[in-house]
Amino acid sequence: MASAAQSSPEIPEKSLFRIGEVSRLTGTKAFVLRFWESEFPTFQPVKSPTGQRLYRREDIETVFEIKRLLYEDGFTIAGARKHLADRNGSGVHGVASSDAPVRSVSEITPPSRREPASRSYRKFLLDLHEELRAVLTLLEHE
Repeated sequence: MASAAQSSPEIPEKSLFRIGEVSRLTGTKAFVLRFWESEFPTFQPVKSPTGQRLYRREDIETVFEIKRLLYEDGFTIAGARKHLADRNGSGVHGVASSDAPVRSVSEITPPSRREPASRSYRKFLLDLHEELRAVLTLLEHE
């Protein structure tokens, strides 16, 4: 895939953007932007009195960051959310977890029937469940 520098065009010099403009600038569909708002607490555009979403420059930069984490770095939604929260200093500290993305199912070895599921395997399954629910939600709205 293209690097973040190649995929992030110059952001016009204005303070607020509508969802269609952000969609064109970032190459991300509007329904995906709305979905990401519900998944990423750090990504919350303001709303006009008429209810229209108005995105600030930092919101657009956040879209590029989320897009890079998900599509280029292979993070799950939960992993990208945690990465952004940790980067902004609002993450939970002292919790043992890996920020490294899971690239394939073969990287996680399923437990045998006699031993309990490892933390990484449980996390993988929970992240997979969350992403499948997100896809189902998106498909139901189309």
